[in-house]
Amino acid sequence: MKLYHGSDIAVNEPRLIESSRALDFGKGFYVTTSFEQAKRWAMRVMARNGSNDGWVSEYEIDVEAAEKGLKILRFESANAEWLDFVCDNRKRGYAKSRYDLITGPVADDKVYSVVTRYERGIYDKEEALKRLKAEKLVDQWAFCSQKALDFLKFEKAVKNDG
Repeated sequence: MKLYHGSDIAVNEPRLIESSRALDFGKGFYVTTSFEQAKRWAMRVMARNGSNDGWVSEYEIDVEAAEKGLKILRFESANAEWLDFVCDNRKRGYAKSRYDLITGPVADDKVYSVVTRYERGIYDKEEALKRLKAEKLVDQWAFCSQKALDFLKFEKAVKNDG
């Protein structure tokens, strides 16, 4: 299976780095099955870092082998468990994951506003989930351990021209 990572540099050797931002699934190296989503991530990183170049790095993963060798948490949709997990990671920042790999929907800008309104008490859980169901969500995969990263094989990097 192909996975993509967007950044302002080509990433041929993925690694776990500390992030000052509270991420959906905590600390990890994030990829997606959507080339278009990775391009959007590259544009966001370019803007945040004041960079001139964006890159989409492409990887291959043997999903069957990963399933046998890793502890994986999967969220099939933006359900109540996903919402609680994302909010917990955002409130508390990074806490060491009990999982090697976490997959599920990515909270893009529209979804992020729903999650934020839920966190602030503007929406109750039922209203937030109703609004989340209306969105077509792209996936994200967070590689949370070196063991998980060892399953990710770099293929190539493509310059993102927007």
